[in-house]
Amino acid sequence: MMRKYDDQFKREAVRKILDGQSAASVARELGVNESQLHKWKRAALETGDGIKSGGELKEIAELKKRNRELKMENEILKKAALIFGRGS
Repeated sequence: MMRKYDDQFKREAVRKILDGQSAASVARELGVNESQLHKWKRAALETGDGIKSGGELKEIAELKKRNRELKMENEILKKAALIFGRGS
């Protein structure tokens, strides 16, 4: 039997994925099929989620991804500085 999900539920599920949570973990958390989450995400990125346009959602997702990458790079540089600082 197919369950019906309201728009708010779908928006929150997609938001979790765009915030960096894996689709698999969101699917387990919410009890939704992972492929359904991917469909919701694809639709939101194409047409928007009813609050933000698809372009805005894409930009936000890209910026969040870049932010995570920069944080990771920053941590690596901090560790490298500690290692090289000890050698002198």
